[in-house]
Amino acid sequence: MIVLLVGMPGSGKDEFIKKARELGIEVISMGDVVRDYTLSLGMELSNSNVGTVASEERKKNGMDIWAKRTLEKIKDERCVIDGIRNKEEIEYFKNNFKEKITVVAILSSQQTRFKRIMARSRKDDAKNWNEFVEREKRELSWGLGNVIALADYYIINEGTLDEFRSRVENFLKGLKDC
Repeated sequence: MIVLLVGMPGSGKDEFIKKARELGIEVISMGDVVRDYTLSLGMELSNSNVGTVASEERKKNGMDIWAKRTLEKIKDERCVIDGIRNKEEIEYFKNNFKEKITVVAILSSQQTRFKRIMARSRKDDAKNWNEFVEREKRELSWGLGNVIALADYYIINEGTLDEFRSRVENFLKGLKDC
């Protein structure tokens, strides 16, 4: 079981990941790979820097570059890979694993996601509405909307945190039984 996790920034992917880890499932973050690479270039972790590095590397090395760099980190073929942004990344993982790949999209409204991002204050998060919108445009330009549209499963995250965690737990336990 390899779950490729997709969703717009602030949709709830981090909470999905927390629940997966609680259930003993390995989690690999493609975003961490991008952030580590950005730091290795001597750049500060800002929304602009991380986004620029991610885009430039895709232009230079192909749309699946971050999937290629993430593959090295996978230790268990029963895992969640967070941060899928385009169909080329999905194809790369499908070509490298014989197990069934399951694409799961987390969905939340734009206003809900903006509020969450403002509340969490991660270093590379947008700091205001304009930065938030620019990040959304950038990520959609990478193909994220297409990947969300073609996901195998959708989990809506508009209610309480407990409701979402319960949905995620039920979903993951259902996959473990497959």
